[in-house]
Amino acid sequence: MESTKGPQPCPLLLFLLLFLFLNSRTMQAENQELELLLSFKSSLNDPSKYLSNWNTSATFCNWLGITCTNSSHISVIQLSGKNMSGKISSLIFHLPYIQTVDLSSNQLSGKLPDDIFFSSSLRYLNLSNNNFTGPIPSGSLPLLETLDLSNNMLSGKIPEEIGSFWSLKFLDLGGNVLAEIGQLISLNHLNLVYNNLIGQIPTSLGNLTDLQYLFLYQNKLTGPIPKSIFGLTMLISLDLSDNFLSGEIPELIIKLKNLEILHLFSNNLSGKIPVALSTLPRLQVLQLWSNKLSGEIPNDLGKHNNLTVLDLSTNFLSGRIPEGLCSSGNLFKLILFSNSLEGEIPKSLSACKSLRRIRLQENGLFGELPSEFTKLPLVYFLDISANKLLGRIDSRKWEMPSLQMLSLARNSFLGGLPDSFGSDNLENLDLSHNQFSGAIPDKFGRLSDLMQLNLSKNKLSGEIPDDLSSCEKLVSLDLSQNKLSGAFLAINASAVTGNNLCGGDKTSGLPPCRRMKSPLWWFYVACSLGALVLLALAAFGFVFIRRKKEFGTQKKAKKELHTKGSPSQTNTQFILKKTNDVNSIPPSEVAELGKLQHPNVVKLFGLCRSNKSTYAVHEYIDGKKLSEVLRNLSWERRQQIAIGIAKALRFLHCYCSTTVLVGYMSPEKIIIDGKDEPHLIASLPGLLCVDDTKCFISSAYAAPETRETKDISERSDMYGFGLVLIELLTGKCPADAEFGEHGSIVKWARYCYSDCHLDVWIDPMIRGNASINQNEMVETMNFGSAMHSY
Repeated sequence: MESTKGPQPCPLLLFLLLFLFLNSRTMQAENQELELLLSFKSSLNDPSKYLSNWNTSATFCNWLGITCTNSSHISVIQLSGKNMSGKISSLIFHLPYIQTVDLSSNQLSGKLPDDIFFSSSLRYLNLSNNNFTGPIPSGSLPLLETLDLSNNMLSGKIPEEIGSFWSLKFLDLGGNVLAEIGQLISLNHLNLVYNNLIGQIPTSLGNLTDLQYLFLYQNKLTGPIPKSIFGLTMLISLDLSDNFLSGEIPELIIKLKNLEILHLFSNNLSGKIPVALSTLPRLQVLQLWSNKLSGEIPNDLGKHNNLTVLDLSTNFLSGRIPEGLCSSGNLFKLILFSNSLEGEIPKSLSACKSLRRIRLQENGLFGELPSEFTKLPLVYFLDISANKLLGRIDSRKWEMPSLQMLSLARNSFLGGLPDSFGSDNLENLDLSHNQFSGAIPDKFGRLSDLMQLNLSKNKLSGEIPDDLSSCEKLVSLDLSQNKLSGAFLAINASAVTGNNLCGGDKTSGLPPCRRMKSPLWWFYVACSLGALVLLALAAFGFVFIRRKKEFGTQKKAKKELHTKGSPSQTNTQFILKKTNDVNSIPPSEVAELGKLQHPNVVKLFGLCRSNKSTYAVHEYIDGKKLSEVLRNLSWERRQQIAIGIAKALRFLHCYCSTTVLVGYMSPEKIIIDGKDEPHLIASLPGLLCVDDTKCFISSAYAAPETRETKDISERSDMYGFGLVLIELLTGKCPADAEFGEHGSIVKWARYCYSDCHLDVWIDPMIRGNASINQNEMVETMNFGSAMHSY
């Protein structure tokens, strides 16, 4: 048989051809990815230069925020919190191998690209905490597992197509203005908070049988809780708070055996608390406050649960406090105030060493405090005021080393005051409206952190201890309506009315003490001598302006002062602020203000007067008003500003020869420089109005008593400081008309601090930092709201 031999294929040549073909395709893909990334970069503003190494001098797999698979194809873009702005190019969603895109916590704006749901490989997409507007585009992402578009300004309906994202397990669309809930059957996490959801909760949510986390709080939902919700037996956390839900909480809740957190607070729910809640073995957090619930607290609540937080406040509950609330040994927050509870405080609570925060005020509790109740080592906040409690508290030992706030006010306690409450950390102590007698203990003066002390309306006698003057942080003191005697300097008269006191200065409102010379007299002498230099400066400005026939505009005056000022002002920039008539202000006091030097206080050079107007000449600070920049500040920057303001106030109130007042505190009077340092503008003595027509006494930042009496004080400053702190935290100003039943930002802030979770009140711009800085934010809110509790 004849054999036929022809050309045989060369394995090596075939391999080389295949390699070249594949390599060519790989190079084309890499070039495509490079072009897409550079196009994406060109659409962004990057003031912090995070993308400075996004250039062809290095492979894109080494660029900041880029991760590649197998060192060749882009799989991850991670650029969260980089201060970038602009509109994002949709081209990044065309990257062929992209799995993760995280551009959260930036300043990106505009509409979401129409082809945001283009990629067939994308599994994780996070565009939260930006400024995106418009609707959510339609599309399909079959592999997408996480979609987070929260805290933007998106509007319109939730596309029904999202219901076809079969792999979706985590969806967060909260903090937008969306309206419609799709059928998202495979979800285990659904977050639609802070939206404009109206109407009843759809019964179709009961189809989401894999759901573990359901968050619908801060919407406008009405009607009862649908029974289908209680068929979601996988639920771990259910939050329907801050809506307008009505009806009862059904006993069907017994089906939710996996439930750990239940938040139904701030609704219109009525009826009894279901006994079934007592049987949920994993229940840790139960918050039902601010509803219309009635009847008794289930007697077995806590015995079979793992309770850590229980808040049933502001309802119509009656009966006794159950003995077993702390059976888990983990309860740290017990909030039951503003109900109609009665009976004694359970002895079992004395053994609950895990407790940290207890609020039982405004009930009908009676009897004495349990013997060990004053030895709870971790309690930092204890309020049992406005009950019917009685007995002595000085005969027992107080061992509460963590205690910061204690209120026993409006009860029937009697006997003497204890020397100590076992804590050196006390900041707020309110024992008013009782029947305490005897002297105020000298050891109260050792409470170095004490900011508020209220002993009013008791039967205390003797002299006010001199040691109280050692409490350097004390901003609110009320000793009125007692039987005290002696002398006490520089105190507001209303704080000590009803006693037999005398005082040494006119501002105290007390009669002068005999044979007492005011120590301030020597300060006035020194101030008069030291004021001559700045007085000459003020006189120079006065003579200069009188030479002009017309005062002219403020801009012209500023130019003239800059060019013709005295030698001590050479090359100095000024700010002129038009004021009302200040002829009644002694020049010595103006001069005293001119001597103030502090990095957080704007320096006053003097006054310029003419026949028509008066201008205060202030140091020029290169910066912007706090009101202009606040919304764009990070938590760290806001914290730095708060600290700077506090330093300025401490200097003005405590370290000047005579106390200097800001007059009223507001973001308009705080200048923020390029280093985020605040600079306070202090008021001239007795100056109530600025710009002839705007009186601060009508400002939302003025304390109520200031608006009534037109009298400013240190308390006025601290009131305003508290409002600024609240504004730094919440982004809300006192003039906002959105505080509902609370009526004012002060009452709203106290309510939020005590009873809302952080997400409810923190400014959305800094909400991304809340988990890291939660303790700092909460304590700042505590301090801010405490500034108004007197």
